[in-house]
Amino acid sequence: MALNLESIGKKIGPYTREYTWNDVVLYAMGVGAGFSELEYCYEKDLKVIPSFSIASITDFEFFSSIAKEARINLAGILHGEQELIFHNPIPKEGTLTTEGRITHMYDKGDKGALIIVEFDTFHSNGQKLYTSIVTIFSRLDGGFGGPEAPKRGFAFPDREPDFIVEGSPSENQPLLYRLSGDVFQLHVDPGFAKASGFEKPIMHGLCTHGYACRALISSLVPGAPEKVRRMTCRFSKTLYPGEPIETLIWKTGDGRAVWKTIHKESREEIITNGIFEYGDVVSEYIRFDDKVAVVTGAGAGLGRVYALELARRGAKVVVNDYGCARDGSGSGSSSPAEDVVNEIKAAGGEAVANFDNVATAEGGQGIVNTALDAFGTIDILINNAGILRDKSFTKMSANNWQAVLDVHLNGAYNVSRPAFQVMKDKGYGRIVLTASAAGLYGNFGQTNYSAAKLALTGLMNSMKLEGAKYNIKVNTVAPLAASRLTEDVLPPDLFEKLQPEFVSPMTLLLCSEECPVTGNIYNVGAGCFNRAAVVTGPGAVIGSGKEIPAPEAVQAGMEKISSMEGARPYDQLNDLVGDVLAQFSPGK
Repeated sequence: MALNLESIGKKIGPYTREYTWNDVVLYAMGVGAGFSELEYCYEKDLKVIPSFSIASITDFEFFSSIAKEARINLAGILHGEQELIFHNPIPKEGTLTTEGRITHMYDKGDKGALIIVEFDTFHSNGQKLYTSIVTIFSRLDGGFGGPEAPKRGFAFPDREPDFIVEGSPSENQPLLYRLSGDVFQLHVDPGFAKASGFEKPIMHGLCTHGYACRALISSLVPGAPEKVRRMTCRFSKTLYPGEPIETLIWKTGDGRAVWKTIHKESREEIITNGIFEYGDVVSEYIRFDDKVAVVTGAGAGLGRVYALELARRGAKVVVNDYGCARDGSGSGSSSPAEDVVNEIKAAGGEAVANFDNVATAEGGQGIVNTALDAFGTIDILINNAGILRDKSFTKMSANNWQAVLDVHLNGAYNVSRPAFQVMKDKGYGRIVLTASAAGLYGNFGQTNYSAAKLALTGLMNSMKLEGAKYNIKVNTVAPLAASRLTEDVLPPDLFEKLQPEFVSPMTLLLCSEECPVTGNIYNVGAGCFNRAAVVTGPGAVIGSGKEIPAPEAVQAGMEKISSMEGARPYDQLNDLVGDVLAQFSPGK
């Protein structure tokens, strides 16, 4: 029986389930906790292991409905990937309510299919506890003609892990774990396991996941499970009960680590591509409900990621992409923009496609008109469209120079000007420009690209001043990210590490009502964030200010003139002029 594609986007749930401290303790023991972690096993001052979230019975009811609705062949079903985002700590008792939907189905041909499911769970105290995004790998449901899954890179640090935590599941571990609600026959019935291609019943992937969660907490936030913010992973290989494991953990930044769980003896990866974020839990997520966003160049790469995430957080999105080649050649294609719109709609979001070329004033107006016609306004604009025509400077033709400026610099003007007018009239707006480290610092063979990108910072500096009284904030990101523009520019190993998803958090913050800044530039890539700014040193006054100094006098003062000690950024031209004039005020 083929997968039911009409199930995509359909609401599933709500399902409710009451639980008490007994359920919390039973789960903890099911994932290996005991006297050494009494805070998880004793009702006095009881704490909840965060991975209990995905193992609550209400979630298994949810999965049963998914399998039925999507017509998944249960004989081939495996838990492929898991992401958990925590909004509030889980109380030790209460009632859980879960609802969500299937967001995507990807075809892997004879290898099977991937079904992506997203759901939210709320507590009876009114708090949203967590969001779960699950990838179900259905080995027997491929070949239905669906889209291929997008490729995502992942790399572990090239060094020894900071922590190695051993785990020793017992041969009877699945029998105890299944009492928390996952009673699937694959983990208990020898006959069913053999019919499914396994020697005997296997460990629940989520049981091993619970072992890993305990290991991560004990290593990174000991005794404070309430500080877990996010946990993601891919289930890689089967583990049989009684086989020893190790969880390897690398700290990669403030509040962030990567991890994997391996078979202690064979060294095979059981769970991999793990990300763990920790710190104070953000109880309120940035949302874009009732906001209309325009993203240019959104048919792939960074733009696609921006559009999908804005829609996931409630925005109505205009997905613009001219559909040309990387160098801007070709007559354009509607497919890139339409594909992203279909992704958004399949996930239950709202979006429309636009195929205008940002390089013309007519195209820029057309993009804004699409937003007005479809949604009535525009709140957010991300100028992301770009092309490359790299040549060394002496080989840079006028056509290649102008083509790049037309898309990057003129394109930002062409779309921002009509969008700015709408924002000015309504008294609200957020505009993000896309610069580059090539513009800020230079890059060989990219004089056209570098000039256009640095020029955008000048555009931002004046737009921020004109927009300030209308609550229009204008900022710039300089991404270092993998895209079709950089796929043969960056070394393959670096390309894999620079996924566009790492840039999206900063860009979305700058698009939000919560945005705290205007007129700033941020370098973003691979989880690293820093502000870039034009700063001015204190300099020196050469001569009396009444007579023009000689070049030799300037030469003599060059060390002091060039010093950046005490350098500062200026918010606008008049501030700099004021400081210059102050040098000649009485008393100086």
